Amino acid sequence: MEKRELTDAILQQKFDELERKNKESLLGGGEKRIDQQHAKGKLTARERLQLLLDEDSFQELGKFVTHRAKDFGLDKEHYLGDGVVTGYGTVNGRLVYVFSQDFTVFGGSLSETHAEKIVKIMELAMKNGAPVIGLNDSGGARIQEGVVSLGGYADIFYRNTLASGVIPQISAIMGPCAGGAVYSPAITDFVFMVENTSFMFVTGPNVVKTVTHEDVTSEELGGAQTHSTKSGVTHFACANEVECINQIKTLLSYLPQNCEDDAPRLSYAPANEKREALNTIIPSNPNQPYDMREVITGTVDEGSFFEAHKNFAENIVVGFARLAGRSIGIVGNQPAALAGVLDIDASVKGARFVRFCDSFNIPLLVFEDVPGFLPGTDQEWNGIITNGAKLLYAFSEATVPRVTVITRKAYGGAYDVMNSKHIGADMNYAWPTAEIAVMGAKGAAEIIFRKEIAEAADPQAKLNEKVEEYTRKFATPYRAAHRGYIDEVIYPDQTREKLIRAFAMLENKVATLPKKKHGNIPL
Repeated sequence: MEKRELTDAILQQKFDELERKNKESLLGGGEKRIDQQHAKGKLTARERLQLLLDEDSFQELGKFVTHRAKDFGLDKEHYLGDGVVTGYGTVNGRLVYVFSQDFTVFGGSLSETHAEKIVKIMELAMKNGAPVIGLNDSGGARIQEGVVSLGGYADIFYRNTLASGVIPQISAIMGPCAGGAVYSPAITDFVFMVENTSFMFVTGPNVVKTVTHEDVTSEELGGAQTHSTKSGVTHFACANEVECINQIKTLLSYLPQNCEDDAPRLSYAPANEKREALNTIIPSNPNQPYDMREVITGTVDEGSFFEAHKNFAENIVVGFARLAGRSIGIVGNQPAALAGVLDIDASVKGARFVRFCDSFNIPLLVFEDVPGFLPGTDQEWNGIITNGAKLLYAFSEATVPRVTVITRKAYGGAYDVMNSKHIGADMNYAWPTAEIAVMGAKGAAEIIFRKEIAEAADPQAKLNEKVEEYTRKFATPYRAAHRGYIDEVIYPDQTREKLIRAFAMLENKVATLPKKKHGNIPL
């Protein structure tokens, strides 16, 4: 025991000595660099981990690692950990692997050993089936190491790809993330950004100005608001780092540890599951919008809806929730934005979310109110055909329990795409207000009864008559129900109870796809 204590004392002495040298570095001292980080409204790498992980759970790996470079004076500057803190710990008692880049050491730049530490953590996460969380705050590749640092990035990208669909991967951008560094977060499942202190771009403002003569700031080019609203690169834009870390914890509470684990479930005591407030959400005027979030929150467990990608492609809503304590993924058309049509961005957003849920055994619930795909040259020329097919493909290949509720419109090809019975949905419900048809009643009547309307003494009256006739025959859920495309027409206040029973029934669903290496989704 005395020998062990002596060894521990020697190790601690060595660590303290190296830490002291770090603080007396050419960069002006450790305390000064930490103060500079705080002055920017940012936490340090270790402070972030303290907030993220359960108290006293963090076990650091690679604490004594330093770089191997000798050129450009680097042989005189060695810092413990080489700009990244790596290890494992728990979040709410569940194992996670983490790396947190330290901007106070060489600007968090990635070196050969820096990359090796991250790779080691990712490989451990895959072997042990636990999520990996990366807190990114780096100036990019360490220029002094040349191609070695570039190779380090490629090593990380390769592990990101291998881990995709095996374990959840979460990236938080806490500062700069530029150049090749952006592709690791891009491969991961969810990206968080902090407003005003984080940014992502392949080429910075100076290069953009030189090449395209555009004068743009870092925030405008790749800030949190830009990527959460325009590009869709980030799923969550947070006001500050504390909020960002709390959001990561919340997200983890809905996710399984790995692809072989089941989605988490909280204890739930059955009660009266009727939700009468749902009966009054759909307006009497079929052209009047409403907020699909009201339908979602009125159906799922109270306070459990956690929306992702909220500010991007607002005509579709995606997120996680709980239903009778069970974690589920939700996709819903949003009539309050662009009437809920499917366009390029909405299709890609929905497809990505569906594929994530299917990868990690999270059942899918779809709320449908879609008038079709967005028409126009902009959509056609930018590939609405192949992009719309991504959502169709994602639903078609998903093997998790899949349930659809049609609240109002289900028109044209969009009806097929939104998890219809025809592409493998397990259960499909419709409210009495559902309209399942090739197109809207007015447009259909104008085509089908064109001759009768033109020859009528009062064309407008004849049109109204034919619209009413078409609506009565086709714009109802019952014709589809007669064919078995709809399993049951239900009152809105029954929705929650029906869904709880449906997902319980589907709990042990087994579905296999044809044997193949992998499909060729239209990317």
